[in-house]
Amino acid sequence: MLELAFTHRSFAYESGAKETNERLEFLGDSVLGLIVTEELYLRYPDLDESRLSPLRSGIVNMRALADIARTLDLGKYIRLGKGEEVTGGRDKNSLLADALEALIGAIYLELGFASTTDVVRTLINETLESAMAKGAGLDGKTALQELVSSLGKGTLEYQVTETGPDHDKSFTAVAMVSGEPIAEGIGKSKREAEQSAARSAYEILATLK
Repeated sequence: MLELAFTHRSFAYESGAKETNERLEFLGDSVLGLIVTEELYLRYPDLDESRLSPLRSGIVNMRALADIARTLDLGKYIRLGKGEEVTGGRDKNSLLADALEALIGAIYLELGFASTTDVVRTLINETLESAMAKGAGLDGKTALQELVSSLGKGTLEYQVTETGPDHDKSFTAVAMVSGEPIAEGIGKSKREAEQSAARSAYEILATLK
């Protein structure tokens, strides 16, 4: 199960392996989402849905999950094809996030929901506290818009590009203030990419206050 959690499709394609970690990733994504949602619901009884939702997005997104995966050094365990290996696949946000979700899926199947909850709570605690410190559950784009306005910086817009096939698209958003690029974010949807860019831009511009 552990081997399967770290088997990327590029490895399976080149080695002839029958399975990849994509099914486990699919399962782990749902398990992770439920655990994080329950944790936020229980930990912050005073926050309504409008603040809980962006806070959850600040944890369950590709960049945040990849950062957690790096703390576990998961990159060195992923079984990759030669093509992904030479292009730096072991440190790609998308591959790291997918591997972490697949690992969570494997833990869930092997040990059940209670044990998986304990593991996930430990993994997300620092990320959760950081997300709260950066805006207490504020929507990233809203927080950035308010900051830009308070600084008198002019217009805020996002330039979004997409890559990849229809079934596996990746979006890159650049937060632009008065035509100047401030920060970029990557996600599996336009909204996720824009939120990621907004949070990064907020951190940069907040130092100007």
